[in-house]
Amino acid sequence: MTQPNILILMVDQLNGTLFPDGPADWLHAPNLKRLADRSLRFSNSYTASPLCAPARASFMSGQLPSRTRVYDNAAEFASDIPTFAHHLRRAGYQTTLSGKMHFVGPDQLHGFEARLTTDIYPADFGWTPDYRKPGERIDWWYHNLGSVTGAGVAEITNQLEYDDDVAHQAIQKLYDLSRGADPRPWCLTVSFTHPHDPFVARRKYWDLYEDHPMLEPPASIPYEAQDSHSRRLMDACDFKAFDITPEQVRRARQGYFANISYVDDKIGEILAVLEASRQEAIVVFVSDHGEMLGDRGLWFKMSFFEGSARVPLMIAAPGLPAGRIAAPVSTIDVTPTLCALAGIDMGEIAPWTDGISLVPLAEGELRPEPVFMEYAAEGSITPLVAIREGRWKYVRCLADPEQLFDIEADPGERTDLAADPAHADTLARLRSLSQARWDLAAFDAAVRESQARRWIVYEALRQGGYYPWDYQPLQKASERYMRNHMDLNILEESKRFPRGE
Repeated sequence: MTQPNILILMVDQLNGTLFPDGPADWLHAPNLKRLADRSLRFSNSYTASPLCAPARASFMSGQLPSRTRVYDNAAEFASDIPTFAHHLRRAGYQTTLSGKMHFVGPDQLHGFEARLTTDIYPADFGWTPDYRKPGERIDWWYHNLGSVTGAGVAEITNQLEYDDDVAHQAIQKLYDLSRGADPRPWCLTVSFTHPHDPFVARRKYWDLYEDHPMLEPPASIPYEAQDSHSRRLMDACDFKAFDITPEQVRRARQGYFANISYVDDKIGEILAVLEASRQEAIVVFVSDHGEMLGDRGLWFKMSFFEGSARVPLMIAAPGLPAGRIAAPVSTIDVTPTLCALAGIDMGEIAPWTDGISLVPLAEGELRPEPVFMEYAAEGSITPLVAIREGRWKYVRCLADPEQLFDIEADPGERTDLAADPAHADTLARLRSLSQARWDLAAFDAAVRESQARRWIVYEALRQGGYYPWDYQPLQKASERYMRNHMDLNILEESKRFPRGE
């Protein structure tokens, strides 16, 4: 079997409800629309956990956070957990990352042979939540609604600077791969931080959505009428300190949509270079989690509601027919899917993974089990778990009442059916499935132990000498461009693609 090249395009905090079958018609995303036309499109794909680091560790490993132990944005991703980069590299691939993956801990590669950029977020334990202090806000790193009130136009920001570099480095890598110096198949992961808040965009993209009907504030729910977890999330975002106006909501949504178009432009540049350099690759497009964007009065993620937990997922690959699959799937399915497409057997670790190859779905089969999700980070006081099975979504937490939603009949999740006698059998069945899957008391104990250990380690390591884990990209200047240990004639010929035209 010829091993295919693989290009993974990942974005951050992209709401999957905006991708009902590829990008929504009204989005200015021509490059993603072209990609969608040749892709297998999963319209009900869910994150393993609606927060960055847990979602990404699960995406890369095919395991839920309760296995990876990456419970929050400051939990170490252990080096002994195989990722798709390990599986592919072991099978002979060159593996490279350009951009964000939010690895916490001293291992900043996790199977990647090379990283072209540093990360945009810290790699230490400083963002560790503390279940011993329920309701405590750590203002210097917890989300607040300043991203909403500060929405607007700028030509350069911290995040734009980062993603400009991510795209540039990825393009340079594609050009380098085209020269054929390395005969191995390759996997290049390009991971952007947009359209993650703050909702600040360049004017050219901002103006695309001026006066657009989708800017109108979605229906809100008063604090007192929110479910328990949503109230905790509002408290964690310090909502009482902000008086959010409808115009601020419109501007935040405009900045968010604008940054989808910005990312689309960057993806278009990358795909254009792939085509111009005559390289073929499987292309995967995915987000780590979603963004509530003011729906229900909630912002950001951290819940199992559709805006937060549902993400776009598209795969363009030889042998996979283009088309829409409505059955629920998970981002933890991407690693076994890539291995299947590359002819790699994951059987050695199959008993300890949670993801399932999506290739059979393209052939008409169903995912053999429901989609499972977990959350145990800021805004929670004990872990929450969820099941998406068919039309149903079920949420369970030891601190809160159960929730049950019919996503087909009630896509906005406004009617909790958990107390409805007409749905008692469905509730009981999903509760039983949840109890068989999770021991929530043991899950809670594991999270608390992890948090307590990390607080000690973090405070200790900030005393005296400080040796950060943040990734430092290395470039060998002596091997770039022209140097005196190189033959100029060989150099110029080897660095040219195509040759002889």
